[in-house]
Amino acid sequence: MSEAAIELDIHDEDGVLSSDFVGAVSDAVEAGDGDLLRRLTEGLHEADFADLMEWMRADEREQFVTLLDRDLNYAALPELDETLRDEVLEVLAPETVAEAVSELESDDAVYLLESLDPEEQAEVLAKVSISDRLAVERSLEFEEDTAGRLMQIELVAVPQFWTVGQTIDYMRKTDDLPNSFWEVFVVDPGFHLVGTIPVSRIMRTPRDTQVADIMEEERAIFRVDDDQEDVAYKFGQYNFVSAAVLDDSDRLVGVITIDDIVDVIQEEVEEDIHRLGGVGDEEITDTIWATTRNRFAWLLINLATAVLASWVISLFDATIEEMVALAVLMPIVASMGGNAGTQTMTVAVRAIATRDLGPLNAMRVITRETVVGLVNGVVFAIIIGIVAMAWFSNGQLGVVIGAAMIVNMFVAALAGILIPLTLDRFDIDPAIASGVFVTTVTDVVGFFAFLGLAAVWLL
Repeated sequence: MSEAAIELDIHDEDGVLSSDFVGAVSDAVEAGDGDLLRRLTEGLHEADFADLMEWMRADEREQFVTLLDRDLNYAALPELDETLRDEVLEVLAPETVAEAVSELESDDAVYLLESLDPEEQAEVLAKVSISDRLAVERSLEFEEDTAGRLMQIELVAVPQFWTVGQTIDYMRKTDDLPNSFWEVFVVDPGFHLVGTIPVSRIMRTPRDTQVADIMEEERAIFRVDDDQEDVAYKFGQYNFVSAAVLDDSDRLVGVITIDDIVDVIQEEVEEDIHRLGGVGDEEITDTIWATTRNRFAWLLINLATAVLASWVISLFDATIEEMVALAVLMPIVASMGGNAGTQTMTVAVRAIATRDLGPLNAMRVITRETVVGLVNGVVFAIIIGIVAMAWFSNGQLGVVIGAAMIVNMFVAALAGILIPLTLDRFDIDPAIASGVFVTTVTDVVGFFAFLGLAAVWLL
């Protein structure tokens, strides 16, 4: 392929990788042309590089990684989801992984290694410098999803007796500082945090000013064992750009930056959406077997709830035999209740996750949702009542389905808010089980209310 031929538009009009570019990369992989592959991917942003790998088939991706080897964009590896990360690590030699660890900042290096077995981790870390090895090993000691695992240890810390000029000279001349930083931390001789200074303030202050005179004592602080969800919440709540992380002895050990928090927020949102849909931690790149296994448990639970709803229907089999119209209309009641419950549940689960719903306003929100459910129930009861009367020429049938609609939509709203709150009260993630419980309640109540009222009133 000529030089002119590889001058392709990397992105299409929507900002995603263009089909021409992805096709050219696929052709180079299929041809085993490593030189062309390097030219095509040279200078590609790490996020686009990660997207490119996600678009590939598993066999194509393995060949892609093999051909590039040490020319692989290491900065793209932390951008991969866990499934792809593990696939890539299986292909790369320990020496290549060690080279990536040396180039990445400590938090990204930890993400790269955390899924490996201890023996594999040790093999890789044995090939990096002592300072890099100690940094990664220390971070790996902290629990997953904590501030200690999330932080990077590269930071800028200066003593409070330094001047602004000394600080600027230090930042210019020191090689092992982080690539990007927004704050300089002020510490005492024991490395305890005493203040912070925004970099912009340092650059605007005369050189002979002491840092102690311009530092902020009010600062964002987290502990190494703080949950990453709590960290993300406070970043969003108080508009932090970076924050210090302290150990149990109150010593400064790391910093969390906004780019890491954006990833956490995205992960938490995806996790909630997946759990509401009953697909767990599934990724689009998972294998057929993994996807099938992941979904099976929830489908089995849904089957059990469906059997329960069918059992309720069976209690009124004689009633249904007397009036076939009931069999035609009863899915409407259950479906409307299920949709209403899902609407309330979705809002409630997200509000709990963002901490907008809690003990202080729970009663007010419960009242609002039940009133909304009641109002909607009355409105749709009138609509479906008129439809049933016109359809089956039976005024009493219209009244029965209308009454059942009101009951079920009221109960659906109540269940949609109370079930997530109850699960959260017992430290169970509402996103995991709310959907199953709400659907079961609306189906059982809908069928029971409609068929029960019909049995009493119509027959």
